[in-house]
Order: sequence, then structure tokens, then C-alpha cells
Amino acid sequence: MSDFRGRLLPARVRSSLRGGLRWKMSAAIALVGALVALALSLVVHNAAQVSMLDNARDVQDERVQFAQRIYEASGREQFGSNVDDPEMPKMVRERAQAGRRITYVASTRSGAPDIWAAVPLADGHVLSLHSRFNDRNATVLADLDRVLWIGSLSVVLGGCALGVLIGGQLSKRLRKAATAAREVAQGESDVRVREAIGGVVRDETDDLARAVDGMADALRQRLEAERRVTADIAHELRTPVTGLLTAAELLPPGRPSELVKDRAQALRTLVEDVLEVARLDSAAERAELQDILLGEFVTRRAGTFGPGVSVQVARESEVTTDPRRLERILGNLLANAARHGGTPIEVTVDGRNLRVRDHGPGFPEELLAEGPSRFRTGSRDRAGRGHGLGLTIAAGQARVLGARLTFRNIRPADPSDDAPAEGAEAVLHLPEHAPTATGSYPMLPAKATD
Repeated sequence: MSDFRGRLLPARVRSSLRGGLRWKMSAAIALVGALVALALSLVVHNAAQVSMLDNARDVQDERVQFAQRIYEASGREQFGSNVDDPEMPKMVRERAQAGRRITYVASTRSGAPDIWAAVPLADGHVLSLHSRFNDRNATVLADLDRVLWIGSLSVVLGGCALGVLIGGQLSKRLRKAATAAREVAQGESDVRVREAIGGVVRDETDDLARAVDGMADALRQRLEAERRVTADIAHELRTPVTGLLTAAELLPPGRPSELVKDRAQALRTLVEDVLEVARLDSAAERAELQDILLGEFVTRRAGTFGPGVSVQVARESEVTTDPRRLERILGNLLANAARHGGTPIEVTVDGRNLRVRDHGPGFPEELLAEGPSRFRTGSRDRAGRGHGLGLTIAAGQARVLGARLTFRNIRPADPSDDAPAEGAEAVLHLPEHAPTATGSYPMLPAKATD
């Protein structure tokens, strides 16, 4: 399932959904709420002020009419009225002299407006009175402004809380979807993203989850079809290749016979490797576990590869694993180091860690970034040797064992940008417990009892 993992999700999880979605949504709602509250506050404040000024002008108009009647009847100026007041605004004077009764709001430096009212008299003079916009109205406006500010602040805070709540729920659903998608990418075929996010409300995240589930199903079916075709082809080739190898054994001795035998054997090895890769991709392999001493096991198996391989046991450890699969991993790592690396080849056992290092040009960058891939022959200097199946099989067998296989290049102590690697190192990390979480069934031998 390595190709499936690479296609479905990148290895690095994006963190923007975790940290910023709820706060961005909260900020957006708060900003919109603040703008709406500010607009409504200005409208309400202006409407209240206009209404109070209109009422004050009506009251002033009634007072000037009463003052006019009293003045024309008795000649006395009442309610603070004045005849031909020199402070009367010019516009008010002109309108009154034209025979019209007028009320007028005049701005002052103190901020509180003056309410003027003027009426023409029968003798041609102008009777006027004015008063300040009273303190009671100013207090009412101040109280109204205070209530509007408190209401606006409440709207903004409520919008922030609503944004955090809604954004948090959406972010939580997306995090669940991302977690489920990562599990699917790791080969958990029974995980469904739509079921993982749950919830009663249906929104765009459900569409996203269904799309991911559909994509995962399509990729899984495609990979399964590719695996089945590969396995069928390799299985069909197995019989004729075996017959070809048997027929090559009957050829008379000579250089041509050796070439035929060599190529037939190489073809048989390739077919067997392809079949093994197909079995590993099917996730149906099971480990037959035994308790072994890792250092002793590696020393005994690595000794068969010749004098170019040195083994050092830094720390012995007893592990529970499948010896056959472990031997397969070790053999492929050593074969890869011998074919593509350089001598000496150093094998180190440190507890549950097994390291294989060579002194060649190092692993290609594609392998370090994406992991082993079938039929990728490696860097250009390897001249196309090999089929890219050795490390792929080693990684697949490691998954069956519940182990982790990592690759890295050894760099100089003070490397420059173009400094070549001083070798390649593959590290197998064996698990502390039996591989029961990898689709494997432990088959430990029965232990003697007292």
C-alpha cells in the first residue's frame, strides 16, 4: 500500500486547519457585527437627536406664538422674548421680515445647539426668543449612546463567541476527517472518513468526506487490480521460467550455456520477487514469531555474505520476531549494499536496532524522500542495475513484523552543498512487543512448564 499512501495524503500534515479556522471565522463575524452595530448606533443616535430637536422646535414655536399674543395685547415681552434681538441669526431675521414664522437650530461653540423661534409683528418689528438645547435632552442622548455602546460591545463579543463555537465545530470535524484520511493512507481499509466525522448537521465537510472515501475506494480497487494482474502474470511466468531453467541445465558445458543459465536464473529470481511483492501488497502475510537473540542471529546470517561484511554487537537483545522474514530483510539490505554501495559493509546490532552501512555514493534522493519503490533502479551512477524490488521487499517484510525501516545518507562532519555522501545506512527498528497491530497473527512456540 506504499503507492496508495503517497497518492492519498502527503506525509506532512497541514496545521492551518488546526490553529486558524476558528479564529478567522470569529474575527470575520466580530468584524461584521462591529460594522453593523456601528451603523445602527449612528442611525439610532442621529434619529433620536433629530426627533428631540424637532420636539424642541415645536415647543419653541408654541412659546413664541404665546409671547406674540401677550406682546400685542399688553406690550410686555414674556418667556425671555426680545424684539429685534441683535443676536438673531441673519437668516431668521430675513425670513421673519418676509412675513413668515420660523424656527431654527443654530450651532454654537459649546456644542449644545440654540433653538430659535421668530414671528413678525404688526408694526413691522420681529419678536424672537431662543434657548439652549436643555441638559435633560443631552443627558438622554448620553444615556442612549452609552446603551448603544454596551449593545455594540455585546454584539461583538457574542459574535466572537459564536465564531469560536462554529469554527471550533468545523475545525474539529476537519481534524477528524484528516485523522481518518491518514489512517486510510496507512492501509486501514475499514476506516471511513464520513463515519469518522459523525455529527447530525450535514454540510460541505460531509461532501469532502464522501469524496475522500470515494477516492480511497477507487485507488484501493485500482491498486488491488494492479496487484492481482502483477501476481497473475508472475504466476503464469513461473512455470515456463522453471522449465527454461531446467532445459538450460541440459545444455553442453561452455560459455554460451553459462550465459543462458545465468539469465534464466535472473529471470526466475525476478519472478519470485514480483510474486513476493504482490503477496506483501495484499496485506495477507502473517508472521510466525519466535524468541531469538538478535546479535547472535545477525552474526550467524551475515557471516555467509563473505569477508566484506563486518558485524558488531553493541548490545545484545532478545526479540520476538519471524526469523525467516528477518533473514530476508537482512539479506536484501546486504545485497543492496554490496551491489550499489561500497565496501566495507558494517552491520551493527544495538538492542532492537539493526544497522547496515556501506561506504558507497549513498541512497538516491528520491528514495530518501518517498521510500522504496518497485522497479526504480536508483541513481544514475548505478547504470540501471537491479529492479528496485530488494528494498521494496525489505520494507514490506518489515511492516509484517511491525518494524520500521528507515534510510539515510552519511554526510561528512563539515559538509558543503555539493559534498558527496560518505555512505548509506539502513536502520531496522524492531518493535518491543509482538506485531499484533500490523495484520499479523503471533504464532509463538509453546514454552515448557514446570
